[in-house]
Amino acid sequence: MHTFLRASLVLALPLAFLPAPPAVAQTQPGASQDAQSAEIKRLRQDLATLRASYEARLQALEQRLQAAEARLAAAPPPAPSGAQACAGGWGAPAPAPATAAAPPAAAPAAANGFNPAVSLILSGLYGRTTRNPSSYAINGFGLPPNAQIGPGGRGFSLAESELGLSASVDPWFSGQAHISLHPDNSVTVEEAFVQTTALGHGLTLKAGRFYSSIGYLNSQHAHTWDFVDAPLAYQAMLGTQYNDDGVQLKWLAPTDAFIELAAELGRGLSFPGGDNDRNGVGMAALSVHTGGDIGLSNSWRAGLSVLHAKASGQALQGLDAAGGVIPSAFSGSTRVWVADAVWKWAPNGNAARTNFKLQGEYLRSTRDGDLTVDPDGLARTAGYRPLASGWYLQGVYQFMPAWRVGLRAERLHAGASAGVYAPSGRRPGKYSLMLDYSPSEFSRVRVQFARDRARPGAGDNQFFVQYQMSLGAHGAHSY
Repeated sequence: MHTFLRASLVLALPLAFLPAPPAVAQTQPGASQDAQSAEIKRLRQDLATLRASYEARLQALEQRLQAAEARLAAAPPPAPSGAQACAGGWGAPAPAPATAAAPPAAAPAAANGFNPAVSLILSGLYGRTTRNPSSYAINGFGLPPNAQIGPGGRGFSLAESELGLSASVDPWFSGQAHISLHPDNSVTVEEAFVQTTALGHGLTLKAGRFYSSIGYLNSQHAHTWDFVDAPLAYQAMLGTQYNDDGVQLKWLAPTDAFIELAAELGRGLSFPGGDNDRNGVGMAALSVHTGGDIGLSNSWRAGLSVLHAKASGQALQGLDAAGGVIPSAFSGSTRVWVADAVWKWAPNGNAARTNFKLQGEYLRSTRDGDLTVDPDGLARTAGYRPLASGWYLQGVYQFMPAWRVGLRAERLHAGASAGVYAPSGRRPGKYSLMLDYSPSEFSRVRVQFARDRARPGAGDNQFFVQYQMSLGAHGAHSY
């Protein structure tokens, strides 16, 4: 070690540290032999002088190095820390020497260290339909009068913009809020919850208002959808998206394969629940999801979920066989089963240039209770136990960077048990084709054409142009 260090010092010795070599006289051609011999003797003397000076300086550096090593070996060991002193004996830790340098002052916190991350999703829409959207209904299904279904209004609109806030509360909790801004200038709170960050054992507890984890699409915000609107099955059986006020416990299994279980208890705030004024629980949900990778290019996820919600005097309206609107009120319980699956492909796991996603869900809904038809008039009440089902299947292909194309097919089945909302003989269905362009991960422009046959009568041709722009710090989306 010492030999290597000495050699390094020799090699790194600055040229400025050495004495300047004496000027060498040039011997002119034709000089006498005595003059040349004198010149050679002088050169040898200069070389000997240079060598002696160099060796003297090298020896001085070696002596300084040896002295430094000796001082280091003779120095006392550093004082132990407080924890080490207490572990080694009863005495208090020795105080730091007076000459010890004071620790540097902590760097000041960032100006926004305690401020939440803020994001804003700006979304606009142009819609053109061949049938009037104000009379939109789904054949064979009764839904609340304020259900957000159908294509929305014609012409230009703001669509649904979203303001998001998120931050860590402390080492144990974090919080999020998502506020939706609607085209009619109304404001709703989609999500506002706190969740734990340090329970351990793969557990996470959430409390507040949040989208349920049932299915695949339900927990995703509208700006992350691959199409302008939600599938018909979600509109007919979940009122487009189910969120609630309550608590949720998730467990992520410590296994190589992805396995996640979720249990929820809530108020029963939205359809198919009825936001009842009760002390007890109005909604309960369970879901299990699993998934994994297949090689380098493929990944998948699948799950099964069930939602149980209660309602009392829930206002509904739907269409009779002749297409007339029927007002009614439902009291009872609803159970919705959801089976979902998604498969993603990207060459060697790199989705930047090209990728493909195949996604599908099957929903099955049963209601058990009483239905009062025309509650403000004749008020006829009878048992109501409809069985409904629906599915959608969609594929989205990114064929080059920033460009995607997608196709979605969907179908609903209400059945004869729909009661007063008897279907007119044709199952509601829809086909949608979309093309979108994303110049960056923060902006997207989409065009979509759909052939909607959810209502009795002629089909509805729907054309949309949509933009979505993300401002601020927006968190990553789930798989």
